[in-house]
Amino acid sequence: MFFILRLLAIIVFILVIFVFGCGYCLISPRNPKNLYVIGHKFGALYRIFGIKLQVRKSAKVNSNLGPCVYIANHQNNWDLVTTSNALQRGAVTVGKKSLIYVPFFGPLYWLTGNILIDRKNRTKAVGTIGQVVDKITEKSLSVWLFPEGTRSRGRGLLPFKKGAFHAAVAAGVPIVPIVCSSTDKLSVHRGNNGHVIVELLDPISTEGYDKGNVGDLSDICHKLMKDKLAELDAEVAALNQGQAVLNKQ
Repeated sequence: MFFILRLLAIIVFILVIFVFGCGYCLISPRNPKNLYVIGHKFGALYRIFGIKLQVRKSAKVNSNLGPCVYIANHQNNWDLVTTSNALQRGAVTVGKKSLIYVPFFGPLYWLTGNILIDRKNRTKAVGTIGQVVDKITEKSLSVWLFPEGTRSRGRGLLPFKKGAFHAAVAAGVPIVPIVCSSTDKLSVHRGNNGHVIVELLDPISTEGYDKGNVGDLSDICHKLMKDKLAELDAEVAALNQGQAVLNKQ
């Protein structure tokens, strides 16, 4: 029953967002501000799935931070309604070129100013790092990347690829890690999916790093995010257990 009701609600929601979103974005196509508006509209879907979402942000992630590279753990399709709520103004994402062909979502993804890359072509992918750096430095944009390069699907935090870190070092901007608690146990069939926590951590400076030691920067970020993921999962488990006890009383 929950699945059917949610499916109907999502279909209506997507149609409304597509019409509204395309109309809004066509006023200023490919403008990065579009992504913040549309991204948070998609993020509002977490309520339909019975998720109690908390988004936390370091006080150092503010308007004075300037351009940066956001890196987030990439789990599954739930990212659209959980991690998307951590999207900050002035940031764009980097995604697969094939996303543009996804019905409804694809055209919006292009109109909101995101960077599309061809991951099957290594030459183009390497060139994209340069494009990312150009957008950061020339247009004062921030970029959002998933350093794992693929969905983890319940396997924890996967090893990082180096592209995001090369881009941040080349542009001379800080890295802001974003961690979402594990969502692999969420279900569209469950009325109450419990708590999910998304946290934006303190910015990490890229000063002192170059091509030769960018791997060290990647390792530092990976350990920090892995530890934070374990911490958030433990907190979510305690919150869900406490809620279960209250429901029984």
